[in-house]
Amino acid sequence: MTTTHRCARIRLTLRDLHLPVPPGREELVARVLDTPVERETFEFLSERARGIDVGAGLEEVVTHFRTPPGGTPAGFRRELGLREGAVVVDLVRDIGCGENGRQRPTNVLYSADSANPYEVEPLAPFVSNLTCNPGIIYDLFLNNPEANIGGRFRDRDEVMMELGRILGPGCDISVELNNPFEEDFSKILEEAARFREILSPWRVVIKVPHTGPVNPGNVGQLLQGDGGLDVRFSRGATKDCLRGHNLALRLAEEGYRVNFTLMFEPYQTQLALQARPYFINAFIRHRKIQTERICGFLRAHELTRQQDQLEKLRSYLIASDYLSSGEKNLGLEEVGAIAREVLHARGVDVSSGAGDGLDAVRHSLRALRNANLDDTRLIICSMEGAFNYPDIDRLLMEPEFADMTRRIVVTAEPRYLARFASSNQVISYQRRFMKAARGQS
Repeated sequence: MTTTHRCARIRLTLRDLHLPVPPGREELVARVLDTPVERETFEFLSERARGIDVGAGLEEVVTHFRTPPGGTPAGFRRELGLREGAVVVDLVRDIGCGENGRQRPTNVLYSADSANPYEVEPLAPFVSNLTCNPGIIYDLFLNNPEANIGGRFRDRDEVMMELGRILGPGCDISVELNNPFEEDFSKILEEAARFREILSPWRVVIKVPHTGPVNPGNVGQLLQGDGGLDVRFSRGATKDCLRGHNLALRLAEEGYRVNFTLMFEPYQTQLALQARPYFINAFIRHRKIQTERICGFLRAHELTRQQDQLEKLRSYLIASDYLSSGEKNLGLEEVGAIAREVLHARGVDVSSGAGDGLDAVRHSLRALRNANLDDTRLIICSMEGAFNYPDIDRLLMEPEFADMTRRIVVTAEPRYLARFASSNQVISYQRRFMKAARGQS
């Protein structure tokens, strides 16, 4: 019988190199001496390194966030370099890392979809990102007296400051421009610069939406009457449909990380990646619901041959912005054809229904795998109900995407995420335990 002996794994750190530190740099270098080093790297540095120091980025980060001595803040990974014979340790933004460059508990990261500090606070230790938009900031929080208790917060700046305080350095904060249709780019830069001032260059992410056919000239239509737009979503001018892409790219060129949002269809992904975004998105909820409704109208028409089903479908497509506000009299045959085009793009058959509605997630992960954007992540967002999160959770365990889990962020309202921290049996067992412990000190 042969016995196989496994060698004990020796943990090596920078401290074990016993390298000299430049005078006056001892406190800074002490922050990173616990950095793990693989044996091959350790042997390489043992032969070549004559000293150790930290980079300017690390010094700037720990100063800005007032990080206590002895470590580095969450949200940064440590990277080693060799410069003029000295090992130089610097920090690179990475929300997949907790304090001291240690990886977070899971590859998949979580995010809060909220601007309500009271909701975010209990979730803060468990998230790596926060996303918000004007609707979340103003409608759901600032102008909602039930949420903004006592009117404590007066404006967006105060909300962002408080969220930054609660979340700390380890979380990115994605905040959307108030008006992406502003034609003066210098004003957009001013707004972005204010966010950077409040949140720091390391945490701020600027949300830029896809714009479709909406432009500075017709955006007012969305704010009048029934809010309908007189241009079909697929018939916008080239300049208008790519306005968001150009804005995202310009901001990236100005040094901002961009969350390129309002992504619903699989075919949006590859073009979105051309703008070099930091985040892309896959919106789930409304798209799945709409797919099911469209399938329902088409099935009903196939079964009954009643034209009123196509008339209802036409009204639904107008209300959901598949058709323009001026297409109330569009021929019913064309209405049916357009509906089937939508389903075809989603890989859905009328008889089979919407499935789990996660085809855009799968497609985006495949596209991201083939992209030359190593730091870009996919945010899975816009979910509700009993099925969305469990379906997403199952998808994340599919073998095909095992290599992509570090590229995924799941974001939802704090209360929605919290519901999946519980189960009916939690109550059952707590009843038993508390009865057993009753009267015990």
